[in-house]
Amino acid sequence: MNLNELSILSLYSAMAVYALAFIAFAIDLAKRSSAVGMATDAVAANPAQAGVGASGGATTTLTRLSARIANDATTPYDRSASMRVGVSLTVLAWALHLMADALRGVAAGRVPWANMYEFAMTGTLLIVTVFLIVLTKADLRFLGTFVIGLILVLLGIAALKFYVEVAPLPPALQSAWLVIHVFVASLGTGFFALGFALSVVQLLQFRRESLLADAKTVSLRFLATLPSAATLENLAYRINILGFILWTFTLMAGSIWAEKAWGRYWGWDTKEVWTFIVWVLYAGYIHARATRGWRSSRSAWLAIIGFAAVMFNFGIVNVFFNGLHSYSGL
Repeated sequence: MNLNELSILSLYSAMAVYALAFIAFAIDLAKRSSAVGMATDAVAANPAQAGVGASGGATTTLTRLSARIANDATTPYDRSASMRVGVSLTVLAWALHLMADALRGVAAGRVPWANMYEFAMTGTLLIVTVFLIVLTKADLRFLGTFVIGLILVLLGIAALKFYVEVAPLPPALQSAWLVIHVFVASLGTGFFALGFALSVVQLLQFRRESLLADAKTVSLRFLATLPSAATLENLAYRINILGFILWTFTLMAGSIWAEKAWGRYWGWDTKEVWTFIVWVLYAGYIHARATRGWRSSRSAWLAIIGFAAVMFNFGIVNVFFNGLHSYSGL
């Protein structure tokens, strides 16, 4: 078995472990929903015992119970077996993923991000890396299902549709800028992916809070154990700013590389245009939120549209549009 075959084996092993991590994170969300449901049923069945006599009092008591459940759900890893298993499996899958990426690079004798398959493998590795690093600074374990689910989808597409054999680099890619430009773009995508996940949960939480304000029935009970929509929005904003800084460098580095490779800084190539569109969308998101007061659902939708443009730039432009950046290997 050669190094490339070992890389493939490691990647599929990582995907299997990621699937187990996804299940563990999903079980944790199910437990949260069950806990909130039990609290709701307890208040509805015994309002007097709960110390309430009217709907307003019941809402207050339920809020307190939900806050207590939220506190239990956000305690350190060792307090939640499913969460501890999910994080542990994610770390194990990340190690296998890193091995797959490194073996591919050694087999190719270069950095492992010169075609769509390799870029997908490296990009998803960096998304998980960003997620695990952020976990040491902020308790975002509740995003495990969303982040790992996205990783499984992207790796599945890469393995089934984008795989190519190891091949030499085209002349235009034989540059140190390949290391800098593509790596920073992948790292920026990692932050955008985490911001995207936060924005999706923010929209769900905003919807839940709006229904509660109107005294309507709320689904997705696990949201009661998660941070408020405002807190999620602030987290998404900070993470997207980091991604935007990296994407700005990506745009600048790409221009410098284009001048060295093709003799011009900008040429309206499809890939260049879409990279700039992504930059404009996130610049608009940051500007609108900071100066125009766009908050709650509007800011979340801007962030989601921005990440959709990132995915379009990666999955559609690279495959279906011809140009100077047609290095998908497909």
